[in-house]
Amino acid sequence: MPSLTIRSVTVRPVLVPLKRPIAAKVGAFTDWPLVLIDLETEEGVTGSAYLEPYVAKSMRYLKPAIEDLVEMQKGRPVAPADMFAAGIGSLHLVGRGGMSMIAVAGLDMAAWDALAKAAGLPLARLLGAELRPVRAYNSNALWPVSPLERVGEEAAELAAEGDFKGLKLRLGREFAQDDIDAIAACREATSPHIHLMVDFNQGLSRAEALERCHALDDQGLTWFEEPIVYDDYAGFAQLRRELKTPLQIGENLYGPRELLQAVEARAADYLMPDLMRIGGVTGWMRSAAICGAANIPMSTHLYPEFSAHLMCATESAHWLEWQDWADPILQQPFDVKGGDLIVPDRPGAGIDWDEAAVERYLWRG
Repeated sequence: MPSLTIRSVTVRPVLVPLKRPIAAKVGAFTDWPLVLIDLETEEGVTGSAYLEPYVAKSMRYLKPAIEDLVEMQKGRPVAPADMFAAGIGSLHLVGRGGMSMIAVAGLDMAAWDALAKAAGLPLARLLGAELRPVRAYNSNALWPVSPLERVGEEAAELAAEGDFKGLKLRLGREFAQDDIDAIAACREATSPHIHLMVDFNQGLSRAEALERCHALDDQGLTWFEEPIVYDDYAGFAQLRRELKTPLQIGENLYGPRELLQAVEARAADYLMPDLMRIGGVTGWMRSAAICGAANIPMSTHLYPEFSAHLMCATESAHWLEWQDWADPILQQPFDVKGGDLIVPDRPGAGIDWDEAAVERYLWRG
């Protein structure tokens, strides 16, 4: 594999309009912030990645953090394991979570993209796996504020976008019967066999979660996701003991060590790390080894392009969460066919910026 040397980085914040606004327990969004990262090397290869930090103003702080990390490692080899260790090591005094880990993760993803491009290989092949279609569910809508009369219509639209066999349904309405009615509306509009991944977005107290999840436990759901605050491992362990429906957590875990703590606490049946929090490709692969050894199915959160490559190389790969939120700034968004995300046979992660769109959506806040 060709050797690469870190030269510089270009970091551009963009704010992209959403086709379907987000209306979750954690906030409402009509536009989606993305931090575009281009890691330049002395050999002329550029590795690209993006971050999705939720809050637009956070991009003010991520940009200089990423630039500082690259300045610290300028002239060194593009070696993700070493870069990850150096990045995390430099941040011990300010903490290994939050913005610190997110900045390290974004740079890590760009580094892996550069190495795969230099080798002329898709990222999955560089990681030792063959390309394959990745089973996906559509997570673009079905928020808890959607009127019940619209839920079935939205579900049908989402399923038809790529012949999806699974949908993400956000619940936590005022009454349990309303949640039950939303589940029924999804199945009536699509298929009685549709996989429904139910997400509460940490919106319930432990007592509320016990009551609501027990009320929904016979609905044949694929999983209950984060009914309570993400780090209440004791609460999740209690829910897991009492419920038949599997529990899913993981998108808010920072780094493989926090994921290991969740595994040791027996807090969930399934885990779904988020690339910007788990530590990019390096953090994901280390977490995948933990999940594989523990026989825990592993799904993805956001970042469908990079995540699809990683699922090809993940022992306990389960479901990929699909959103089209970054599509407006990509030259060639990935295709979805038969409910599978199709991983293109292109070097790297397979993402290239639509520069005209980037200029149009550039955030100058």
